[in-house]
Amino acid sequence: MTDFAALLQPDRGQPARTIEVVHPDAYEEWLKGQPKRTRALLAANKVTGKAGNKAILPRDGEEWSALLVCDEDVSSPWRIASQPGFLSEGTYRLKEGEVGAAGLGWLLAQYRFDRYTKADKDSGPRVLLSNDPAGIDETVRLAEATALVRDLVNTGSSDMGPAELEAEAEKLAKKHHATVTVTRGDALTKGYPMIDAVGRAAAKHRAPRLIELEWGNPKHPRIAVIGKGVCFDSGGLDIKPASGMRLMKKDMGGAAHALALAQLVIAARLPLRLHLLIPAVENAISADAFRPGDVLNTRKGLTVENTNTDAEGRLVLGDALTKAGEDKPELVIDFATLTGAARVALGPDLPATFVNDETLATDLLAAGTAVHDPLWRLPLWDGYDEYLKSDIADLINAPDNGYAGAVTAALFLRRFAPEGVPWAHLDTFAWRPTAKNARPKGGESYGLRACWAMLKGRYG
Repeated sequence: MTDFAALLQPDRGQPARTIEVVHPDAYEEWLKGQPKRTRALLAANKVTGKAGNKAILPRDGEEWSALLVCDEDVSSPWRIASQPGFLSEGTYRLKEGEVGAAGLGWLLAQYRFDRYTKADKDSGPRVLLSNDPAGIDETVRLAEATALVRDLVNTGSSDMGPAELEAEAEKLAKKHHATVTVTRGDALTKGYPMIDAVGRAAAKHRAPRLIELEWGNPKHPRIAVIGKGVCFDSGGLDIKPASGMRLMKKDMGGAAHALALAQLVIAARLPLRLHLLIPAVENAISADAFRPGDVLNTRKGLTVENTNTDAEGRLVLGDALTKAGEDKPELVIDFATLTGAARVALGPDLPATFVNDETLATDLLAAGTAVHDPLWRLPLWDGYDEYLKSDIADLINAPDNGYAGAVTAALFLRRFAPEGVPWAHLDTFAWRPTAKNARPKGGESYGLRACWAMLKGRYG
């Protein structure tokens, strides 16, 4: 992983080149104050003061500074995110103002996923000096958590199965003296029958399991963070077409988000009792695969008629939610790459967010807006609960009417969420289909910083 801590340093007056950030509305006035040769250079390079314009400006002797015309709010992490890719390696400082949230974009612009390729030897570090030393650690932790999501999601499924997710939890636990418990085999079959059913068709070395990590003082408020860990989703016997299977290495994106949020909580020593749960499976095809029409037992005691083996994520989450509720948390958050319907409705950037508590919903949405990690609330609409009725079991896992797919998936999960406990379900994409500054195409965190900001506001 990129050494983000080396890229954001306290400003102690060390030599550095200057980055001038000018708003488009102030560009003409700024231009009037520049030397003639600077104005000529900008004109020659067709810099007009439009947002996104960049240039290198000559200064005294061999010195130079960088210009960025930017209309991003000063609270945006992406305000100077275009600069590391534009500038040569070296040390820089902003001419005016605090680095603030923009430090995150600076760091993430230098993120690289190079597990399967050789690193670019010509790409040296771009160091930014910050006049807010106290904020550096938090910014670095956010960058590391985001990079963790990206790395895990970008990794091919051959190298990211249930065992590898378990290893990630063990790594986090070892670093911070947390405890990991893994349930597999007969104990999983008896205790978590839906997790077992979904994962039992996979090869032995990719056997299903429930991974749990606990950290913190038992006297502190207990929260549960759950992540869907479907390490590859073929669709099961309701097999996906090739186009739908292409990106299914990312179907463990919920687990990646949950691990990253746990990392943030632990690294910041938030006064919580953290319970991380990851149902880790591969939805494979074999003679032992669960079938359409099977009636599944659940940890909660309900029976589920399986109407679609490609609606497996809600099954494994159901058992994990039940387990989380048994330990009496005061708050539950789950992340899942759950439905295509959420993406059709909201696109890749907005996690469909379902919340059963108005205070929690308000806090989450406000936090997302404040940190530029937006969420979009969808309803837990009681009127669609009838879509989950079964003729032979307590409920089905997936209606076949094609209506409100993200909502009915959330309503299914609600049957297993602990009653009376604030619960948020984020149906997130975990993938960026088109690159933006500091946000390359590939695995991506959506809703992670919003949830962290909410937790920090409540418990920090």
